[in-house]
Amino acid sequence: MNAPLRKVGVVIMVLFGLLFANLNWVQAYKADEYRSSPYNGRVKLAEYKRQRGVIMMAGGTQLAISTATDDDLKYLRSYPLKEQYAHIIGYKPVNIGSTGVEYTENDFLAGESDKLFGDRFRDLFTGEQTAGGNVLLTISPTAQERAFNELTKNKVGAKRGAVVALDPATGAVKALVSMPSFDPNVLVNHDTEAAQAAYKALLEDPEKPLLNRAISEINEPGSVMKVLMSAAALEEGRQPATEVTGGATYQAPGTTHKIPNSTGVVCPESITLIRALTVSCNTAFARLGVELGSKKIVDVATRFGFYDQNLSVGRLGDRGVPVAQSVLGQLVTGSGGDDQPTIALSSIGQASVSMTPLEGAMIAAAVANGGQQMQPHLVQQLVGPDLTTNFYVADPKPLRRSCSPSVATQLQQMMTSVVEDGTGTRAKIEGYQVGGKTGTAEGGEGEETHGWFVGFALKDGQPVAAVAVFLENAGKGGSSEAARIAGQVMRGVIADKTGK
Repeated sequence: MNAPLRKVGVVIMVLFGLLFANLNWVQAYKADEYRSSPYNGRVKLAEYKRQRGVIMMAGGTQLAISTATDDDLKYLRSYPLKEQYAHIIGYKPVNIGSTGVEYTENDFLAGESDKLFGDRFRDLFTGEQTAGGNVLLTISPTAQERAFNELTKNKVGAKRGAVVALDPATGAVKALVSMPSFDPNVLVNHDTEAAQAAYKALLEDPEKPLLNRAISEINEPGSVMKVLMSAAALEEGRQPATEVTGGATYQAPGTTHKIPNSTGVVCPESITLIRALTVSCNTAFARLGVELGSKKIVDVATRFGFYDQNLSVGRLGDRGVPVAQSVLGQLVTGSGGDDQPTIALSSIGQASVSMTPLEGAMIAAAVANGGQQMQPHLVQQLVGPDLTTNFYVADPKPLRRSCSPSVATQLQQMMTSVVEDGTGTRAKIEGYQVGGKTGTAEGGEGEETHGWFVGFALKDGQPVAAVAVFLENAGKGGSSEAARIAGQVMRGVIADKTGK
């Protein structure tokens, strides 16, 4: 064989070898991926042959159901309560990626989970297609309804915002609403062109209705940050009755900028720590932050949940929707020393401090629960198609120790003073000890301020509910309205717990 033919032969052998290797790669390593790909038409047809499981609440209210159709896709997914639960449930469309609980619990709902192997094995002999498993949520129906209605019909005209309510003792999510919301039914239409058009319209909507502001967006918390500053001060040996320095203005070292108090706030030169929180004295907390220093502030904020990159909400463990990381921003200079002007602003929730509404609720929940922060979760049970077999029941898990029980008790006292005699009076609930903190934070240049409230309700010293309300660009009265909404949502939690 001459040299040219040998070269051709070698090239052919190399190409054949590469083809053989690729074939084995596809068969051995990529087969499952291709078989389960949402772009595989056969997979879609097979998926819709089995009735998808129901997502429901305690009491049996169905939030996501599948009904029989006459088209090629045998079942149509629908969401009876539409906008009210959209950011919790998400959606499971034909040709668009799924979200929410529909995404995190897809295998169980679709009947493909290993937990449901027995049903699939039995189907081989019966020829039936047993429905997928069912998911029971932790949501309080009354609290969720009130959160949605009060937020969307708020009295200050805010167009964007969020509410999160938790059970402080367990971490169970009792309400979660993001505004504006959307109707997920248009996205699960079997007419894929119509569904795509609806999805495109929602994506291009400047109000971003698909964004879950409760867990995926961070904003400046304003004076809510003073709860963490109070915790830091208490840990350093101060008491609620300890006198701290306030004043009309505060000029941090190394700057000419003077931090004032909000209009109408009376903050004398000497003021107790509890009174400073009650009236929301900016100057006292700005000074306090500079005295405490960046290391202490970061330490306390981290223990209350800031900088958590692994937090998710769904089933306890690793089955949940990721939560955006709440952060303080840079508090030190390039040389490593404290950036005192930035610390002063950060101590009153400005500068680069940003948090999610969920983080706000978790702060309040930790205070209510004696300093123990529980892992938030949304899925209470995974129930078999027969509605009798439990494959998973949530077992509440501590997430972190935020502060000592004694500091938590002092914070409860201070935050209760805010509601009884300060800026959060509209959150009061008769017969319950309610504590909280309002917050007003600057928006963008030329924009109205944001309104915040985080708080809790106790009964006979035991935690009942914790809540955070965020009203974006709410302007004057935003934090007061947030407190009112928070009170209504906590009343909803109480109503479902007590039946009253």
